Amino acid sequence: MRSNIFRLLVSVSTVVLVLIAVDSASAQRREARGRGLTKAQVNAIVNRVEDRVDNFVRNYDRSLDRSRLDGSSREDWLNSRAKDLEKATDELRREFDRGDAWIENKEEVRRCLNIASDIDRNMRNYNFGAATEANWARVRFELNSLADVYNLPRVGATVYN
Repeated sequence: MRSNIFRLLVSVSTVVLVLIAVDSASAQRREARGRGLTKAQVNAIVNRVEDRVDNFVRNYDRSLDRSRLDGSSREDWLNSRAKDLEKATDELRREFDRGDAWIENKEEVRRCLNIASDIDRNMRNYNFGAATEANWARVRFELNSLADVYNLPRVGATVYN
């Protein structure tokens, strides 16, 4: 009887240790996501984010005009948030170009992700058409790439609510 209890205890302890080791390795990978990237590599991601956001903002207004939100205060708010995202990415670009180390721009990236999370919630709640939704998916992908580089939560994470 004691032998069986001892074996069970050893087995459970082994499983717990393996789970702890796996979780620790995963956390280390998350922490190291952006390490080792050069400023030029991060700059390429920032460029893609800025281009995608500019394109999205241009087309988003037209999509809102064709949606059931046309003429509503919600439409005005969504247009305003899209323009806020465009301004935030422009500010990220200016600050990124100004600094020596790309990691210095974590707060500008966080601001972009926060605004994008507002837009993302609304993109999920309303139908804006396939083209606008595909356009947003590209923006979200690039912003999530930037979030990974800066080790920040991705677009839509609950921390941005």
